[in-house]
Amino acid sequence: MLNIFLKSLKDILSPSVIAFIIKIGLGSMVLMALILWIFWGSFSSLVASLVSYIPFIGSYDIVQSSGSFLGALIVGYGLIIALISLLTSLYSPKLLVKLAKKSYPTIEANDYSKISKSVIYNLKATAIFLILIIFTLPLIFIPIVGQVVMLALWAILLKEPTFYDVSSLFVREEKEFLSQKSIWIVAIVASLFNFIPLLNIFAPIFAQIMFMHWLLNRL
Repeated sequence: MLNIFLKSLKDILSPSVIAFIIKIGLGSMVLMALILWIFWGSFSSLVASLVSYIPFIGSYDIVQSSGSFLGALIVGYGLIIALISLLTSLYSPKLLVKLAKKSYPTIEANDYSKISKSVIYNLKATAIFLILIIFTLPLIFIPIVGQVVMLALWAILLKEPTFYDVSSLFVREEKEFLSQKSIWIVAIVASLFNFIPLLNIFAPIFAQIMFMHWLLNRL
């Protein structure tokens, strides 16, 4: 796993990857920030209503007042990450093939991907992420526990859609690999970038590059 991490770190510092990150990452952040700014009132009201359904504590006024604002910020941040992940999924195949040919010249890349399947994976992961973040909101404000919870949620957001985008370039069926436990380590390591503002734009493409090395080492 250390070898995979070092290879991925080397790739992510290449000019082509950095250019991709600037284009997709910063563009996604500006677009989602603009959308949230325009619709902030409706968005925060929606989050406030969802906060009221939190088991045991959702009915308290203090939770609904303070929790709704902080919850809106957290969910908004999650939506920015989700948008970056989605756009990375759609526009990264050529970049991944280029990186794969450089490190694994004997591996043949055949695009077996389907945009509809990629979108479904992303929407499914985003829906699970948003549902879990609402129900685990009280835990997020607990030091250390909150960071562990968020790391797990980001790993869920990245794992299946990101691995599909990578594996579909090299294999016909991704499900046989998704069941392997070590794939979670890749998702968790890549998700660590999300704790650092601005560097979070690296997380989706870094996850793809790590998954690429993880998969091609097995092939």
